Amino acid sequence: MTLESDKALGGIGAILVVVGFLGSFGYMYVSVLVLIGAILTMIALKGFSDHYNEAGIFNNALYGFITGIIGVVVCIAMVVVMVLMVISGLDWTDPAAIQQYFMDLNNVWGIIGTAIAALVVLFVFFVVAAIFARKSLSLLSAKTGEKIFATAGLLWLIGAVLTIIVVGLIIIWIAWILIAVGFFSIKTQVAQPPLPTPQPPP
Repeated sequence: MTLESDKALGGIGAILVVVGFLGSFGYMYVSVLVLIGAILTMIALKGFSDHYNEAGIFNNALYGFITGIIGVVVCIAMVVVMVLMVISGLDWTDPAAIQQYFMDLNNVWGIIGTAIAALVVLFVFFVVAAIFARKSLSLLSAKTGEKIFATAGLLWLIGAVLTIIVVGLIIIWIAWILIAVGFFSIKTQVAQPPLPTPQPPP
């Protein structure tokens, strides 16, 4: 792959993430665009990493990607275990038993505590993933000269920290818009200086 194709692939991937993030609020299946876009962006970062001979561009992005996936999986696993424990401990054919179970504050606080713990785990993994992403984007910014990547990395980290409130997701979404702009702004050809004017012979 050429630098030009990596540039286009990265830009398209980032746009898919932006569109998929918005579309997932209306149709959940649209969220698959986020995964596709992230994979295309990873492929592009691998190309830039090889071109500039800077392994950190791809490696940090890969670590962040894997960390984010692990965080989601662990969070879902904790929720599933909690649900299974509730289901297995109840006779769902007995309304009185169900009412009594949820009237017990220990049971209720156990469910709430597990849910909060799952969100905390997801939050920690997202912040760690954002740290890796920022390192990758900072290196890409230094190599390409596009400062917008460094700005996007900083916004991503701030957004990850603020995911505890909804505004964090919006900031991360804005960061992906900047990433798309950054990819399409990369200059793949360096302008050659004009040739010196030949001097007339003495």
